[in-house]
Amino acid sequence: MSEAIYILGGYQTDFARAWSRQGQDISDMVREATLGALAGSGVGAEHIGSIHVGNAFAELQRQQGHLGAMVAQVVPELWGVPAMRHEGACASSSLAVLAAMAEIEAGRYDCVLVLGVEELKNLPGDQASRNQNAASWQGREDIECRFMWPAAFGLVAQTYAERYGLDRQYLNRIAELNYGNARLNPLAQTRHWQFDPLSFTDDDQANPVIEPGSRRQDCAQITDGACALVLASGRFLQAQGRSCQGLARISGWGHRNAGLRLRDKLERSRGQPYVFGHVRQTIEDTWRRAGIEGIDAVHGVETHDCFTSTEYMAIDHLGLTPPGQSWQAIADGSIERGGRCPINLSGGLIGAGHPVGATGARMLLDAARQVTGQAGACQIEGAWRVQTLNIGGSLGTVVSLMVEVD
Repeated sequence: MSEAIYILGGYQTDFARAWSRQGQDISDMVREATLGALAGSGVGAEHIGSIHVGNAFAELQRQQGHLGAMVAQVVPELWGVPAMRHEGACASSSLAVLAAMAEIEAGRYDCVLVLGVEELKNLPGDQASRNQNAASWQGREDIECRFMWPAAFGLVAQTYAERYGLDRQYLNRIAELNYGNARLNPLAQTRHWQFDPLSFTDDDQANPVIEPGSRRQDCAQITDGACALVLASGRFLQAQGRSCQGLARISGWGHRNAGLRLRDKLERSRGQPYVFGHVRQTIEDTWRRAGIEGIDAVHGVETHDCFTSTEYMAIDHLGLTPPGQSWQAIADGSIERGGRCPINLSGGLIGAGHPVGATGARMLLDAARQVTGQAGACQIEGAWRVQTLNIGGSLGTVVSLMVEVD
């Protein structure tokens, strides 16, 4: 990468919070996360050169658009700062990060605020779920279902079963691990949840089928939340008399897109080693830009487990196992704390929560906390290089970031 991009600090709201129940809304999330990130990074508002906001569904959930301008509305100290909003479904705030990085690399600005935010619990769960269907190709997915995303990612699980064989015990184990990791995360939505002994089995009462291929514990949460970070160049640090030593930096990135329709992506990969070739390309692009050969040089991953099937997919696409053999890394403990490459020690989307537009930023902040030794009870011992993998829709948008510390 032509310019080092440093993460000066950030802030995440409590993902267990339902803001509308307290008479608050998305604007309050924006204010809390923005002020928290400025304080956490030690940067005054006067130093922010631009603002990038990631959000997917505010118009549908709150009839609220124009979120770039909302930041200055609720944090007047940022009045006059250029701002824009980015939408890429669940990868929205990762796109905001990429745009902020590009501005820093181009020399336009040296210090940029990135914010991801989503309000989903102000409406009934069924309605929020339907609103999220906007990230699919409306009316053209050819998937008969009540709930689009459990059905779509259930189809991904079924595709693995058809092509390679898939024992559902490994999907259940992914869910069990991520809920377990979330218990140690003080900001996780599910940190206080309790489960039945049969919750992580195929018991139809304790873990009912939502759509073919997806049971209740396979699914991530409906979540309110925001996450903000301050990114800066080495020039900014030098001008401020600050050292880059000990700061997290983004050392590599990958970004690929495919079409909207899931069945088209699955058909294109028929006969290929990976179910989603463009996801593998995104991961390889990230490694190349970070100057590493592969996953063996990575100490942990924050990946997109909107469903257990997407984490299962990530495992083999990351190269932890041969294609189609993700179960091996689950069975041998590779993805657990103390394993070869721990995954989602934050709890992931299943355990920590999934405020759609904030998820990419949250992953990046958790990766930064890991490499700087600030992850608390979620810490991966000795980690100084961590990768994120964030997807939007049925893997229509894919972004990966590499974070490390000098």
